[in-house]
Amino acid sequence: MSKIHIQFTLFSAFYSPLISTMSGGFLEGEGLEVDWSVAAPGVGAVGALLDGTADVVQSALSQGFAAASKGELPPTVHFAQINEMDGFFLTGREADKDFSWSKLEGAEVVMFGGGQPLAMFKYACHKAGIDFEKINAIQPGNAAAIDEAFRQGTGQYVQQQGPFPQQLEADGIGHVVAQVGRQIGPCGFSSLAARRDWLETDAACAFTRAYRKTRAYMNEIPAVEIAGSEKPFFPDIDEAALARCIDAYQELGCWTPHIEITQPAFEATQDIFAYNGLINQRFDYDQVCCLPPVV
Repeated sequence: MSKIHIQFTLFSAFYSPLISTMSGGFLEGEGLEVDWSVAAPGVGAVGALLDGTADVVQSALSQGFAAASKGELPPTVHFAQINEMDGFFLTGREADKDFSWSKLEGAEVVMFGGGQPLAMFKYACHKAGIDFEKINAIQPGNAAAIDEAFRQGTGQYVQQQGPFPQQLEADGIGHVVAQVGRQIGPCGFSSLAARRDWLETDAACAFTRAYRKTRAYMNEIPAVEIAGSEKPFFPDIDEAALARCIDAYQELGCWTPHIEITQPAFEATQDIFAYNGLINQRFDYDQVCCLPPVV
């Protein structure tokens, strides 16, 4: 078997299309032996591509904007999508069937302090017609710190990826009141990146075949079955909570059957980053992205 190393920048059930290439046996079925890792907190996984310790990484299109702004064509490229929607949930202390985003103004919200999660959240507030500056933002650090802060009683709401909100519900600590992705709409949220030279290999073609099969699986198989396969990757999460999370993502439609990063999704991400003042020019698709290997 050929060996492939996968690295995640963040690890959550939101990235199930990549997780399930492993848990569902799709990589093994294509003759690939896999090992995987998670980048150190605050460190993007793309560095592992550059030093050769990873072949495929979970990343985001925005990672490529810095090089593109300098007119450079980096050795790494985003070749397939993972999610075409923001995957963060808003969880409140109480169940609220009548939740509206206006309730966030004046409230304490535990959230990420920067990067794409904050940029997307600010854009969601913009789309909802509320003033982000009127939110009392509490930004304790990474995903683990955010979860711990809310569990310890900080904040009225919290911004998290699944399955952590569903586990808060299982523990009787919070109730999901909204999904950020529904407010924003389709965009190029997260992606798979690799070195350009690796994408020309037989291993890249085998990975792509496995990933296409996994995308179909994510949309056709009941969430409870996917959760059962993925449970070993989430030892601290109740299987029922994991299944509810996967079901919510299936319903959201972030795991579209196609794996290509589309031009509209790429442009929507640029709209969001331009709104936040994080880019001041538009980039061509092929400065950041490419189509998957032909298999």
